[in-house]
Amino acid sequence: MIDLKPAGTKNSRVEEVAPGRWKLSNPPGKAGRYRWAQLDDYLQLARKDFLWKAPLRMSLRARVSDNDIQGTWGFGFWNDPFTSSLGIGGTRRLLPVLPNTAWFFYASRPNFITFRDDLPTEGMLAATFRVPNIPPGFLLPGVVLAPFLFLPPTARLIRRMISRIIAEDASLVDSDFTQWHAYGLEWRQSGVRFYLDDQLLFETGISPHAPLGFVLWIDNQYASFPPRGKISRGTLDTPQEAYLEVEGISIFPL
Repeated sequence: MIDLKPAGTKNSRVEEVAPGRWKLSNPPGKAGRYRWAQLDDYLQLARKDFLWKAPLRMSLRARVSDNDIQGTWGFGFWNDPFTSSLGIGGTRRLLPVLPNTAWFFYASRPNFITFRDDLPTEGMLAATFRVPNIPPGFLLPGVVLAPFLFLPPTARLIRRMISRIIAEDASLVDSDFTQWHAYGLEWRQSGVRFYLDDQLLFETGISPHAPLGFVLWIDNQYASFPPRGKISRGTLDTPQEAYLEVEGISIFPL
């Protein structure tokens, strides 16, 4: 039994609309306000206590409200790398780290979340990231220098440096995502396999480091770190309700 907890912003909803079927939805609205709905099994845990490691298989069925949702949505495994908290107000103590992921990740324009110039950056991606197990404290100087990332020459240099640390791989998934599809992911220490409707879509030797948490989400944000070094991030207009429905979530060891 997977113990998933809802999270999100005000006016977003996470509902169990039928036994084992969940609907994550965000209301329509203008850019400038973050809208986010999520189910996960890790938000109250320290990263060292995240639950999942290879070898395992994840499967579920999913559909979304539109093939061109503004923002991101998806499901799979990651290490929640960008959270930064010192335990203030009873929250867990976390410092930012570099990403380890294996997931189905949809990104609308103008998202550009890759450090390789030869990988797809928009649409539905079967994607993995792997980084060495670097203690979070070693990344603190990067937090201090973060404002300099908005200077394109500095950002281009840092992007090249990060690309030598992070191993990543991705493949574009082409389908009508408003229809129900069966998604599968096999995570082994030697690599990751992605499936759609029981057909092998993509296989990569880039396998993330464990432990990871399981997440399903939908939001209206974007982040862009392109080769030219002009970093941007923000939120996007959502002209109508955006939702992700999932059912039959299963995770089991191989």
